[in-house]
Amino acid sequence: EGSSPEEDYKVSCLLLVFVAVSLPQLAADPASLYNPELDGYNNNLHCLAKAIVQVSAALFTVHNKNIETHLKEFLLVS
Repeated sequence: EGSSPEEDYKVSCLLLVFVAVSLPQLAADPASLYNPELDGYNNNLHCLAKAIVQVSAALFTVHNKNIETHLKEFLLVS
């Protein structure tokens, strides 16, 4: 509360950086192995890609920023 739109935008960018640098640790987690019985992963890692796209689209639409540019930067960081 009381934060400026510029500060909110910076927090949104930092959130994507946090997710990007967390990906290697998530991939190394033993629960990140595919489970044929579940047709997915024990830790729901299969949902992560869609979640990243949806959350970043929401964050950067609110800030009137180019979503594609930010997702390309996300890929570079990860």
